[in-house]
Amino acid sequence: MYEGTFPHKRYKETLEFLREHIAAPATILDLGVHNPFVDFMQKEGYTVSNTSGEDLDLHTEAVQQSEAEIVTAFEIFEHLIAPFNVLRDMKATKLVTSIPLKLWFAPAYRSKTDPWDRHYHEFEDWQFDWLLEKAGWEIKAKKKWTHPIKKIGFRPLLRYFTPRYYIVYAERK
Repeated sequence: MYEGTFPHKRYKETLEFLREHIAAPATILDLGVHNPFVDFMQKEGYTVSNTSGEDLDLHTEAVQQSEAEIVTAFEIFEHLIAPFNVLRDMKATKLVTSIPLKLWFAPAYRSKTDPWDRHYHEFEDWQFDWLLEKAGWEIKAKKKWTHPIKKIGFRPLLRYFTPRYYIVYAERK
């Protein structure tokens, strides 16, 4: 899945933020299919179920029918054309979500071989905040962090200073 680039820093920052705002044990619906980060959440004492890989732009039944009080969505909303719909339709009262931020020096990510592995949106922080607020969420906490890469060049240098990830804890209004 990560082709030799396991996201250690991203997982560390995400897990610390989750611990800070959602105490275990808690029942979580994690948007997206089961992934390696789910195992980290379960080791922390969270009970986690996942959506089934359905197109959440068209089918929001999973979030409408879930009894989980908390939804997590880590690097999911940038893949959706209409993230507002799933955010609005969630029954959960708490949300922890992260996105990769739009970088002025890099184009939006697009896999040429996997149509599910493409970013339709790469948000600026204010755009994502606005989306959440418009969908009925009140932001309680947020954090950004960088994602340096071990390559030589101008863009890799910028990644040491420019925040790449943005995480938010929100509660239903």
